[in-house]
Amino acid sequence: MYKIGELAKKVNISKRTIDYYTQIGLLQVETTSAANYRMYSDKTIDDLRFIELCKSMNMSLQDIKERIELRHSKNAQRRKDETCIKHAKLLATHMKQLDTEIKELKPIIENLNEDSKAEVAQHITKETKALMQSLMLFMK
Repeated sequence: MYKIGELAKKVNISKRTIDYYTQIGLLQVETTSAANYRMYSDKTIDDLRFIELCKSMNMSLQDIKERIELRHSKNAQRRKDETCIKHAKLLATHMKQLDTEIKELKPIIENLNEDSKAEVAQHITKETKALMQSLMLFMK
């Protein structure tokens, strides 16, 4: 169990951010100590890493909250199914946006010098491979 300051140091996120996430329901306090300290479990570390990953993908805090609730849900399968379908639709929308961006960038990239093209390709190749692997797991 971690006090908020210990948790903040462990995951390199400010106490203020952790407090805010707790207030809006993204994080759950596991217990409160006799000295009135909020205590967080190891599960909170996983949740914070998940939140940061989602934020890096420009997800809204509301969408992140829904995904965390889904991860922790022990409710009926129907709710999980509905949420999964909603997120699949959101994923499809993101993929369409990426397709549009790629089409817009292609002529710009074609006009770059060879070194710049190679650098762009290096960044895109890593991300493309990771995305393809994720999509393949999703489609199984």
